Amino acid sequence: MRSKIEEKVSRRNFLQAGGAALAVLGLSGNKTLGRFGAADALAKGKIPIGLQLYSVRKDCEKDFPKTLEAVAKMGYKGVEFAGYYERSAKDVRKLIDDNGLKCCGTHAQFDTLVGDALAKTVEFNTIIGNKYLICPWIPEEKRKTKQDWLDLAKLFNDISAKVKPHGMFVGYHNHNFEFTPIDGEKPWDIFFGNTNKDVIMQVDTGNGLGAGADMIPFLRKYPGRAVTIHIKEFSTKNPNAMIGEGDINWKEVFAICESTGGTQWYIVEDEKENLPALECVKKNLENLRKMGK
Repeated sequence: MRSKIEEKVSRRNFLQAGGAALAVLGLSGNKTLGRFGAADALAKGKIPIGLQLYSVRKDCEKDFPKTLEAVAKMGYKGVEFAGYYERSAKDVRKLIDDNGLKCCGTHAQFDTLVGDALAKTVEFNTIIGNKYLICPWIPEEKRKTKQDWLDLAKLFNDISAKVKPHGMFVGYHNHNFEFTPIDGEKPWDIFFGNTNKDVIMQVDTGNGLGAGADMIPFLRKYPGRAVTIHIKEFSTKNPNAMIGEGDINWKEVFAICESTGGTQWYIVEDEKENLPALECVKKNLENLRKMGK
């Protein structure tokens, strides 16, 4: 698992702003979770599986089109971005479409979601067909106190209101510091206890358990909020464990996601280096298939 500093630097380096003509996304109906504007995945039989492309970032740097092609051939149905490798929004959309993929989210840095930058972020993501804007990291100086987290909750509520007319939703992704209590409360609870239900709770199962926080109680506590969830293994005995080979109670995770979680996408993320990245993500997908996903 990367340190906080490494996470901050690497995520920042791999996200780039883009701009192009805007075509506003419309909201589609959903009897179960209409506010998220997507067809209920369970109505189709299974929740689709996407890949967080940060998992294969070195491959993307070398040959972005070829990597997307390889990911699609493995059987992934969608991709979540953590950078666009100097491609325009139109070019990214063409690569997605050419490979029969969907955009299941993008990790948008904090500073791309605030101020004047938000409009460009909305433009870019409208064109690539993405409605899930997930913040992967909050600068340390903005999250030191309980009041900081309350202020962040208010900010995300405001961002949520601004992007909703474009058919988009903002969310937040956990690491480890969200579970270290401040004034007796976990930042995760301060934040999601004070954000509206449109703010997505992107649980990262591996990051959570690695910080000593079982994410299952949080999935139960905030029903309908885990619209996209990072499927990542964690093991105290085997740092190279693939999905299904570690300590996470996947049966319970999936049961919640497929009942009260409101989950629209399972998103695999793997950061191990014991195997080539493409082999790693392929193995994780194969394990998920063996588990009936």
